[in-house]
Amino acid sequence: MKSIALAAAFTLAATTSFAGSLAEPVVEAPVAEAETSSSASSGQGYIGFAIIALLAVGAIIASD
Repeated sequence: MKSIALAAAFTLAATTSFAGSLAEPVVEAPVAEAETSSSASSGQGYIGFAIIALLAVGAIIASD
């Protein structure tokens, strides 16, 4: 029984000693992507055009 407990203690000690090193980890800088025109920014123009078109159609219908 003592040998099993001793083996378990050595196993736990060995796994923690090889878990890592004291050196700082090397972390690469994130890559920055260039901004491009997205569909969200160009979609705002379509929304404005649709609102103006609806107002124009409503004005034409109201004038008759």
